[in-house]
Amino acid sequence: MFLVAGEALIDLVPRPSGPSEEGPLAPLVPCPGGGPYNTAVALGRLGDEVAFCSRLSTDGFGTALLEGLRTAGVGTAPVQRGPEPTTLAVATLTASGSAGYSFYAEGTADRLFTVPETLPEGVRAICFGTCSLVLEPGASAYEELLRQQSRAGVFTLLDPNIRAGLIADPDAYRARFLDWLPYVDLLKLSEEDAAWLGDDVAGWAAAGPAAVVITRGGEGLHVTTRKGERFSVPGVPVDVVDTIGAGDTVNAALLHRLAALGVLRGDAVAGLGEEGWRDVLGFAARAAALTCSRAGAQPPYARELGLD
Repeated sequence: MFLVAGEALIDLVPRPSGPSEEGPLAPLVPCPGGGPYNTAVALGRLGDEVAFCSRLSTDGFGTALLEGLRTAGVGTAPVQRGPEPTTLAVATLTASGSAGYSFYAEGTADRLFTVPETLPEGVRAICFGTCSLVLEPGASAYEELLRQQSRAGVFTLLDPNIRAGLIADPDAYRARFLDWLPYVDLLKLSEEDAAWLGDDVAGWAAAGPAAVVITRGGEGLHVTTRKGERFSVPGVPVDVVDTIGAGDTVNAALLHRLAALGVLRGDAVAGLGEEGWRDVLGFAARAAALTCSRAGAQPPYARELGLD
């Protein structure tokens, strides 16, 4: 079983048709979102056994998020609930489909996550990332869960998915990020994340992760292993609607394919080799391209990737 730990929120995404008759602003469409939430849904759609570990509001948005998980086949037993409102993220899209976000997260339910007393049985890998590792007091709880599960021998994937507008003290966050690395088996970042964090891929790999995967948009994906090996695959050409959820789909695709190859262990990932990495990265590139071909975070189903 996979476990994804982190926030679920509502993305308010501009309608693709543009400004409405009511005024110059494009109508905003509420869509389920949050990097960890999207990753969990992507794993569910790929047919994997997966559960989501978070804290959701009991408001209408929180209830819709919970139903979205269940519809995707994601287990919700580890989900905590609370009366506080759901976090909102207002998306702005560039002409190329890239998304930027502003957040309404003060006093929201996901910030009050606490470390669960128990987790589902048989967890083989756990994924962390995004706002949940920034916003306190929940961030410290997720960090404790990361360390706890790593020490227990569970495979860990970290996707910082930097949202700079939420990080009050960048230097403190960068130091905290370095402290996480000894507990991380696979580190995945966008090239923008890597640049913001200091662009020290070789140093990060030496600090703990068996491999560091960098996404480069339409240029594809690149991996640097702990051994210093470097492999790349090109992107899959696609008419991009937007890039929302593409990186989250990559998280799911990496975990799915590593598990399918029987190498969901730090030592095995470190020794995967060129052929294995081209397989894994190529699968992730195809999955991400499908997500980019449609509006919002809509990761592909197994059948769309020929897995049925």
